[in-house]
Amino acid sequence: MTFESVVDIISKIAEPMVKPVGRQLRYMFCFNHFVEEFNERKQNLDSAKERLQDDVKAAERNAEEIYKDVKKWLEDANNEIEGAKSLENEIGKNGKCFTWCPNCMRQFKLSKALAKKSETFRKLLEKKITEVADKAPPQPIEFLPSKDFTPSEASKEALEQIMKALKDDNVNMIGLYGMGGVGKTTLAKEVGRRAKELQPPLDEVLMATVSQNPNVIDIQDRMAEKLGLEFKEKSKEGRADRLWKRLQGKKMLIILDDVWKHIELKEIGIPFGDDHRGCKILLTTRRRDICSYMVCQKNVRLGLFSEKEAWDLFRINAGLDDGDSTLNTVARKVASECHGLPIALVTVGKALRDKSEVEWKRVSKQLKNSQFPEIEQIEEKNAYACLKLSYDYLKSKETKLCFLLCCLFPEDYNIPIEDLTRYAVGYGLHQDGEPIEDAREQVHVAIKDLKACCLLLGTETEEHVTMHDLVRDVAIQIASSEEYGFMVKAVNGLKEWPFHDKSFEGCTTISLMGNKLAGLPEGLVCPKLKVLLLELGYGLNVPQMFFEGMREIEVLSLKGGCLSLQSLELLTKLQSLVLISCGCKDLIWLGKLQRLKILVFQWCSSIEELPDEIGDLKELRLLDVTGCERLRRIPVNLIGRLKKLEELLIGRYSFRDGMLLVDVTAQEE
Repeated sequence: MTFESVVDIISKIAEPMVKPVGRQLRYMFCFNHFVEEFNERKQNLDSAKERLQDDVKAAERNAEEIYKDVKKWLEDANNEIEGAKSLENEIGKNGKCFTWCPNCMRQFKLSKALAKKSETFRKLLEKKITEVADKAPPQPIEFLPSKDFTPSEASKEALEQIMKALKDDNVNMIGLYGMGGVGKTTLAKEVGRRAKELQPPLDEVLMATVSQNPNVIDIQDRMAEKLGLEFKEKSKEGRADRLWKRLQGKKMLIILDDVWKHIELKEIGIPFGDDHRGCKILLTTRRRDICSYMVCQKNVRLGLFSEKEAWDLFRINAGLDDGDSTLNTVARKVASECHGLPIALVTVGKALRDKSEVEWKRVSKQLKNSQFPEIEQIEEKNAYACLKLSYDYLKSKETKLCFLLCCLFPEDYNIPIEDLTRYAVGYGLHQDGEPIEDAREQVHVAIKDLKACCLLLGTETEEHVTMHDLVRDVAIQIASSEEYGFMVKAVNGLKEWPFHDKSFEGCTTISLMGNKLAGLPEGLVCPKLKVLLLELGYGLNVPQMFFEGMREIEVLSLKGGCLSLQSLELLTKLQSLVLISCGCKDLIWLGKLQRLKILVFQWCSSIEELPDEIGDLKELRLLDVTGCERLRRIPVNLIGRLKKLEELLIGRYSFRDGMLLVDVTAQEE
């Protein structure tokens, strides 16, 4: 055997031994490499975990079911990151930059542990997660449980007639009518609950509120949400066709609540008529003639409470015993002024709970002598007087303010409590030096009080409230008085400016929410205006001089349209500026608004960067840039300059991957 052959054999024998030895030597002499690799992969895993957690939170807000493997990945990632803290401590003790360590064995072991942990991080990062949850199932209509339905003789009779009509093959349109506040919506929900128990069962039971100014798109959206249906079409006609196909051939009950005028069912997408006998419709309305216009085969009147029923309901809400007493004698007189109207009996009863006999006598006289000359129907006058009394008895000015602010939103609107907070802060609820959270708590306390006395109603979520349309009418009546100076035209789809030839001299608040205004006057003279809420059509430019005559304004909310911020330079008292889906330009002028406390840019797609001048807003407490998907840059140190900033909202869609994102925590000087 030659020498070369021997060397070759020895080399082959040694080769598998050299590689492991090389790896072991790397653990000893390449410590910095393992530290850098560990830190980089841990940082990447941290970022991936945070992004996934944001996606999970968003899915949970939509009531979606999170996949098990997503939960497992987050759990594993969290455990590995937590477990890495001991290694980070060891790195800190040893320092990063020593190649020749006196304790070589310690360095060797630490390098090996870092490499092992880095490999674990790598494997977790390689698991690509593209979806986090199943889409939320269709949300069923939440009809009242039977214990929440307190029937009167009138409601029991009406319920019996409606249920009988639902079983009649010759009846497919039922009209339920009665005055505002008598309980039509409550009864309709009870019908919906019982209809779901019919045999044979119905395929669908849907409910949608129509209101005085019907918005077909909104009605379609509400019905589609309950069906789990997604519209790809943008036009009303295309959406109606898709909804029609989804419902066609089904056995169903559709409840249309609060109808004020004739509506075209086909325009919405409701299959109806002789070719769709399985579709039954129950509509509720204040007006008997609407039942005729809609060609209802069965009309059902919901009457008022009897004297005994009215007294029992009133007594319970007022906290009175059912015995004979001087107080009860006066209380019965007060109850009689409610004229058997449930909403009046409940609100007045709650308002007078625990009041003195002297107070009861004063109220009895006040209700008897109350006058609303602008209201023709005697029943409505009685209802207005009772609800106005409930308002008068609200305990605090903050609660009264929140009540009146609620009437600025459109009828039957789910009012976001956070929006109320932002308007209330600008309206003076927030005192200098107090945190925004204190104002938010005040609003929540006020909402709780208003719900307790039935002037506001809860919704399916804790973040929203709604207002009975009769209560809203009374709120507008109060707010429109000279004392408050509100001007409210918050309806659906108004396109023309509604206030021609009107003086705004005494006007403090204007609401044109819920509209799609196609034009604005060049300017308004509103020397006392404090609050302006506008909703504009797509692409409408706000005139440059529009705000010149309203220099006292403190709250401005603008949805839609296009706005140059230069036009706001004279609004030096502005405290809340809310811009939603608005084309914004000339943002550098924001620096002029030195008293601004709340600045909101929601879904403003034209904004690509925040101007450095925002850092000059020394009173700013809340900055919200939710949904600004083109926003790419926040100047370095801008957030740090906002010394009073308490809340920064950047939604999960605010930034695109790969854009510059600064540290948004307050920076230490």
